[in-house]
Amino acid sequence: MMSMPNGAANMQRRGRWASALTAVACAAVLTGCSLFGKADKNPPAELEPVTQTLTVKQAWRASVGKSGPYTLQPFAVEDKVYVSSHGGDVMALDGATGRTLWQADTDVDLTTGPGSDGTVTAVAGEKGAVFAFDASGKQLWKKQVNGEVLTAPLVGRGLVVVRTTDTRVFGFDARTGERRWVYQRTQTPLNLRVGMGMVFAGDGIVMGFPGGKLGVLTPSNGVLRWESTISYPKGVSEIERLNDVTGLPMVNGRQVCATTFQGRVGCMDLATGQPQWGKEFSSPTGPAQDDNALFASDERSVFFAFDRQNGNERWRNDKLRNRGLGTPLAVGRSVVVGDYEGYVHFLSREDGQFLARVRAGSDPIAAAPVLAGQTLVVQSRGGDIYGYIPG
Repeated sequence: MMSMPNGAANMQRRGRWASALTAVACAAVLTGCSLFGKADKNPPAELEPVTQTLTVKQAWRASVGKSGPYTLQPFAVEDKVYVSSHGGDVMALDGATGRTLWQADTDVDLTTGPGSDGTVTAVAGEKGAVFAFDASGKQLWKKQVNGEVLTAPLVGRGLVVVRTTDTRVFGFDARTGERRWVYQRTQTPLNLRVGMGMVFAGDGIVMGFPGGKLGVLTPSNGVLRWESTISYPKGVSEIERLNDVTGLPMVNGRQVCATTFQGRVGCMDLATGQPQWGKEFSSPTGPAQDDNALFASDERSVFFAFDRQNGNERWRNDKLRNRGLGTPLAVGRSVVVGDYEGYVHFLSREDGQFLARVRAGSDPIAAAPVLAGQTLVVQSRGGDIYGYIPG
């Protein structure tokens, strides 16, 4: 095979990274991009017919308003689902019927989906405005963090936890809005403009950071308990060295797993941060999990399942290549994921084969589906919300 001059090889490599970054930017923003245009050398895969072996019935449909240039993640607590729109609406819906339980209107454009513990619901908007509502939708308080917020607030244990894109994390009293603590770390030169989720686990708050880091904060005071590295930046330019944790860290027992962009997928010990395994991988959206496997798509929408114990590849499905897959969810015997045309795909958790497919309108689905009681809830960027009952 003919070798390639170093300069040409570097240009080709930069081209690959630029293409991948364009894919991420389009997946994260979906405005002003022509990722699937005629000139694209990697067109989206044509969907093949699916033999439905899983019955999926639409139970209801609702609408909250468009997401604008953001991924507004719905959030479920028991049999209720909480949603928001870029235009400023926040809604609580009954998961079984789609009936509106309450609706509130903020005075700013929203940049995140809601977080809730069922008693307090919080959401963030432009210029760092943070709002909290009670169980009836009445506004409890409004605070300003003076920074861009793209991650949904984490609500629970008497706290509303908010993180900004300049790597600050705030802990507010859930009832009063009083600031209890703030954690700040050194800002990286460049990071992805995507939400990096947070989750309560054990007696800590688990979250990813730019630069391929995963860490745990103490809820009472915001002190960093441990920090560990999933992957290290590579390359020469800042773009090539982009290496952020993506999506929500997945916690199962004493194990926490995560993905990074241009980095790795891996799992660690929840108590200590000690790495258990890791392998080369790049995901712009983050993983889903069950007791046995971790599920994630790469930047070209090839879908993988990895063994939780050792990271071995269990299966892969490339039939959705370049279809701009969103964040997945493992539910029942399937892994569910939406794409850029509004299709919702149900893949077998065992072997990755298609079990079913439905279409939730024509707008992209970037947010992860959520499970509200027995209902699978999907929110599109156009603001339509669908409730499905998988059989």
